[in-house]
Amino acid sequence: MEGVFPGREWQWADAADAGIDPAGLESAREWLVFEAGERPCRAVVVRHGRMVAQWQRGVGTDERLGIASATKSLFSCVLAIAVAEGKVGSPDDEVIAYYPQMMEVPEGRGPKPGRFAKPEDRGITFRQVISNTSGYMKPGESPGATFHYQTFGMNILCHAIAATYGLYDSSDPGRLPGIGKLIEGRIRDRIGGTWAYRRGNFEHPPQSLTGIFGYMTTIEASARDMARIGLLWLHGGRWDGRQVVPEGWVGEATRTAPDIRANCPEQQWCYGHGFWTNDYGRLWPSLPRDSFSASGAGRQHIWVCPSLDLVVTQSPGIYEDQRDNDTGLLGRVVCACA
Repeated sequence: MEGVFPGREWQWADAADAGIDPAGLESAREWLVFEAGERPCRAVVVRHGRMVAQWQRGVGTDERLGIASATKSLFSCVLAIAVAEGKVGSPDDEVIAYYPQMMEVPEGRGPKPGRFAKPEDRGITFRQVISNTSGYMKPGESPGATFHYQTFGMNILCHAIAATYGLYDSSDPGRLPGIGKLIEGRIRDRIGGTWAYRRGNFEHPPQSLTGIFGYMTTIEASARDMARIGLLWLHGGRWDGRQVVPEGWVGEATRTAPDIRANCPEQQWCYGHGFWTNDYGRLWPSLPRDSFSASGAGRQHIWVCPSLDLVVTQSPGIYEDQRDNDTGLLGRVVCACA
């Protein structure tokens, strides 16, 4: 079934018409308001492609907030697009073949003491970077052996992809727009989004070769734009009859990555290719196993559940750890679904 997709504006549905118990949904709203107290919060609930609820306190409906590492899930999509367009041969290609500069970070020129490109980093693949198992510049970590959430490895993935499109130059990193331009043109504009992007850096020593491993990209979006992204993922990368993200990639990316299953303890079996996963029930034991999320600092969260045809965004949420959603807002919304 093709589904319902928003145009410039969202279609609205009553909770009951969307198969959600109105009393249960109101209970979820009351819980959110009570738990938030004076903290700002914002949430959107979409079912069957229609907006069912939009709650906010202390932050405007259309205000754009940086979604931090939730942008990694969009990097994953751009990787798949780059493969489909022939810019990258395969997710299993070595990144160095596209971005040799990644190895040009000697000791003392990295982001902090002890962090520099090591010989084994030459074998890092795009799949390992997007699954946070690359070990890039991490002492004692070999490619594919350890799940370690990080930024600099993700940056070299972004720069490698952007460079194949002529959008990044490590010797003059401010001159070109980087991967954000691809996210806009290949995803945002094709689904009617309105978000923007920005680039920034952590504070590094002055001798650091920041142009090689820095310049991270994040998007700034409203909660409704985040829901739009979630709806794209819910439909496996398809939007109103058009395949935006290559078919099959979202399904693969939202299951726990093979290297994590093979080499990491079971409590870490909750990350795929740029997405947090629940196929082993490690994040949200009470929620459907096919659900997954994009999650970023500042409690930025896009949660998608294909089996319930449901998307819930929080921007910001009120949880301390996204696992809290099992019995928090997500758990309450799921209980309200018939």
